[in-house]
Amino acid sequence: MAEASAIPKIDTVIFDIGNVLYRWDLRCLFAKLIDDPEELDWFLAHVVTPEWHFQHDAGRPFAEMVAERSRQFPQYAEHILAYSRRFPETIPGPVEGMLELVRRLAARGVPLFAISNFGAESWSQFRPMAPIFDLFSDIVISGEEKLMKPETAIFTMALDRFSCRAEQCLFIDDRLDNIEAGRSVGLAGHHFRDRATLDSELRACDLL
Repeated sequence: MAEASAIPKIDTVIFDIGNVLYRWDLRCLFAKLIDDPEELDWFLAHVVTPEWHFQHDAGRPFAEMVAERSRQFPQYAEHILAYSRRFPETIPGPVEGMLELVRRLAARGVPLFAISNFGAESWSQFRPMAPIFDLFSDIVISGEEKLMKPETAIFTMALDRFSCRAEQCLFIDDRLDNIEAGRSVGLAGHHFRDRATLDSELRACDLL
């Protein structure tokens, strides 16, 4: 009788970035520009919305987005332009404990990668401010590739680029639909909630 195949060992970690490694909140920028709380709520619900922002994640250039939105809301043209020029201010800082965790994994020699829905231009603004990514072997940015999670194509492309087999990787994301898409191509998934819960998962995989 043939021996059963061994279960592949997870030895590689693939992170999401937004709200896993770094917090992201549009309000952090625009609260500096709009003093009235009700006006700020309206602005975020109707002008610079997450749905509008996600067009940049998908690869649409800031210039097109800003020009179009400014025509729709000319009274907020300066605010909309600020979004394209001051994007890092929408990122108030790292998620508690997560950069330390990345350093611990790197110190143990765990290969680190990332797959993130992030605009190409916003990434170019933010990346120099985040030296933690020097510890990563490669990072796939949706706006550069014009592929977005939860499309399975971004996962298959990333795995090929990383030269990794899906079954050797743990993929960490704060959105369940992205986790499910990763699982559909064979990735083990961790639906991120906090550092403590992730620590337990990583220890179970003998990565910490």
